[in-house]
Amino acid sequence: MNGNSSLMRRGTAVSVALLVVVLAAWQWGPGLLGIPVFIIPPLSAVFDEFLRMLAVSGLMTHTGVTAVEVIAGFLLGSLLGAFFGYVLGMSPTAELALSPYILALQIAPKVAFAPLFILWMGFTLYPKILVAILIVFFPVMVNVLTAIRTVDPDLVNLARAFTATRAQIFWKIEFPASLPPLFAGLRIASTLAVVGVVVGELVGGNVGLGYLLAFGEGQANTAMVFVAILMLTVVGGIAYLAVILVEQRVLHYLPRRTLSGV
Repeated sequence: MNGNSSLMRRGTAVSVALLVVVLAAWQWGPGLLGIPVFIIPPLSAVFDEFLRMLAVSGLMTHTGVTAVEVIAGFLLGSLLGAFFGYVLGMSPTAELALSPYILALQIAPKVAFAPLFILWMGFTLYPKILVAILIVFFPVMVNVLTAIRTVDPDLVNLARAFTATRAQIFWKIEFPASLPPLFAGLRIASTLAVVGVVVGELVGGNVGLGYLLAFGEGQANTAMVFVAILMLTVVGGIAYLAVILVEQRVLHYLPRRTLSGV
């Protein structure tokens, strides 16, 4: 226990020291290297732009809209991915019938769907959420499907020998075995949901952090672009942390180091 605590303290100290170095390099590095401000603004200029956007540009409103879209896209995409993963994993017939269509949907570039969704539903939240659902769906489905397919057949045969029903086999053996891979997929999905929402907002948005990215680019305001990127990183980081916290509560029987790893 003491060894783990000491390791955690050393890791935290190194991480904080690295952050300080990165921030210092960001503040003074561009000036020392002669990089123009409109290419890489110093940290102080980005912070000033952050304060200006808080007061004038409604930064927190845009961040809140993006966060809502990310949460909705993540939850719906994860539920659909888990559902189809369990269905395909338990039914080889369903997997054979549906896999080609799911694979075709995954291969198609998600950016191409964003204009279509906007044509159908206008400049609302729904096109961004749908793009996030499409991006989130596949990694969750694949992880769950793989977990169901790799359940120890001896356990299943033993349960059948004791006259367990199909539902009992699922809830007592297959579902618990699928939880670690499911949460691994949810970790990936929590970050991909941000990507999906930003794609939708860039293609056709009038609100949200993706809109601020496009607006800052149009105004040649590099500091605004950096602020939008940093806020997107915060939104994605919070979503990822939330998945880890839920995972630690659900998979409390696993070593903590496993849960906290990337």
